[in-house]
Amino acid sequence: MHEHDVIVVGGGGAGLRAAIAAHEEGADVAIVTKLHPVRSHTGAAEGGINAALRDGDDPKDHAYDTMKGSDYLGDAPAIETLCEMSPEETIQLEHWGMPFSREDDGRVSQRPFGGLSFPRTTYAGAETGHHLLHTMYEQVVKRGITVYDEFYVTELATTDHPDPEERECHGCIAYDIKSGDLVGFEASGGVILATGGDGQTFDHTTNAVANTGDGLAMAYRAGVPVEDPEFVQFHPTTLPSTGVLISEGVRGEGGILYNGDGERFMFEHGYANNDGELASRDVVSRAELTEVNEGRGIEDEYVYLDMRHLGEERVVDRLENILHLAEDFEGVDGLDEPMPVKPGQHYHMGGIETNENGHTCIDGLYAAGECACVSVHGSNRLGGNALPELIVFGARAGYHAAGRELGEARIPTGPSARTEAETGLDTPVSPGAIDQPDPDAVADGGAMTADPTATVEHTLDGERARVEEMMERDGINHAEIRSDLQDAMTQNVNVFREKEGIQDALETIRDCRERYQNVAVADPSRTFNTDLLHTIETRNLIDVAETIALGALAREEFRGAHWRAEHQARDDEDWLKHTMIAWNDGEPDLYYTDVLLDGEEKTYEPKIRSY
Repeated sequence: MHEHDVIVVGGGGAGLRAAIAAHEEGADVAIVTKLHPVRSHTGAAEGGINAALRDGDDPKDHAYDTMKGSDYLGDAPAIETLCEMSPEETIQLEHWGMPFSREDDGRVSQRPFGGLSFPRTTYAGAETGHHLLHTMYEQVVKRGITVYDEFYVTELATTDHPDPEERECHGCIAYDIKSGDLVGFEASGGVILATGGDGQTFDHTTNAVANTGDGLAMAYRAGVPVEDPEFVQFHPTTLPSTGVLISEGVRGEGGILYNGDGERFMFEHGYANNDGELASRDVVSRAELTEVNEGRGIEDEYVYLDMRHLGEERVVDRLENILHLAEDFEGVDGLDEPMPVKPGQHYHMGGIETNENGHTCIDGLYAAGECACVSVHGSNRLGGNALPELIVFGARAGYHAAGRELGEARIPTGPSARTEAETGLDTPVSPGAIDQPDPDAVADGGAMTADPTATVEHTLDGERARVEEMMERDGINHAEIRSDLQDAMTQNVNVFREKEGIQDALETIRDCRERYQNVAVADPSRTFNTDLLHTIETRNLIDVAETIALGALAREEFRGAHWRAEHQARDDEDWLKHTMIAWNDGEPDLYYTDVLLDGEEKTYEPKIRSY
């Protein structure tokens, strides 16, 4: 048993910032991560960090752009917190040695990004996330923060009070990949989930293979509601063969999108008459797929992104990494020819419900980064807003878990925040029982006792039994299940969604869940058993995919990244609310909460979102 004040699960941008903050507050903090921190997926973030740093810019303008980009489904307290704190957090990174790109006068460079009214995206070439990871990992090493590297957290250790809001999180269980042992981690102050995204629910994604929604699924099974799961961002510029991301920075620097007829379609076909290629990501992704579906794509699959006119000097200075990606994965020289691009799953706006301090409805359990939903992104995230989310809310979660007083949160959490649906909607969903090893426990893996050590030990015993059963029995391989799940989500819960397709996806997900009951691990080894690791991950993907599809079926409107064929308008009267899905004794419980549009200084009035 390992004991610390604060346990941070995940070593990416949010996890590193949370650990540093908790350490600054005097806590004994440890990071438990299935990857070495600098291998985390934050390193693939290319574009930059939005921060109102320049004369003529203002955090209030950043907040307005973010609320508009969210299609008015973001919560004002979260958005204002992000935009007010991003400048100081960005400057802190610079003081820690982050090598931001700079202008001739020495100031850090900023460039335009989609949906922004001011060029406020601070960047480090096209490798901003990579430099951010290394900068913060240096601070972790400098402070002597303990890192449990290649420890895969499989379950949270929570009490199982019937009311989730009375539960307590006392730690977690992790699989030591090097030794093959399952070990317990006890946290006296709190557990912070910073496990990143869940892109592996789809088969074409910018996400790493490690992005399997682990934190979201664990929190969901422990009783924390999942907020707005239906809102999944599909980035408009990914490489067709691999899903590798081509930064929005290319368009920010002046890159142009062409269709197969050589038309600059964002303007010529009226998708975004003012902002063109720099409209928000949901708008550009739908435009590209519409061009392909109407026969104006290239090879019925993609469009072209052209940066040749920017000139070699500018491209090499600001976008050199993009040249290497295009050459390595598509055999294209971006200086001489356009790059093929198409939309790919990129980011999950929904996630673990938290308040602006990163706290969930379970005492002692926090979440930050992509796995969390504050909600700062609403139904559509603006490019350049993911990295400030990591550092702002990672820091707040770390400080709060370590005992710093951050003031009373304005965003409510938990089932007590439930509001009745104004539409009286009773969504006909009955997905079947969710896999739960202990049928007598309400919280998956929970213990009846509130004693911290006993809670962790009880959960550890349950995880050991579950893993042993998978290792010893004969059954099907998880890879078959995962492939079917990914195909169903990609075909039916993608950029364009229809009721029948979503229902088909749910049927496949239910079938995957039933088949998972007989899943077995073929590799009998106990050390570095990636077959076991991937099998556990697949369970998480099933849980996450189900919440995405249920939310998509329930929301009968077109808002942000959520497009429904049967409902081609935003419906503020009936749908200006958050979708919530909670674990309810093994069945998803779908309900709604209010969107908070009242900020400190203004109330955000929903308007038509045009670019």
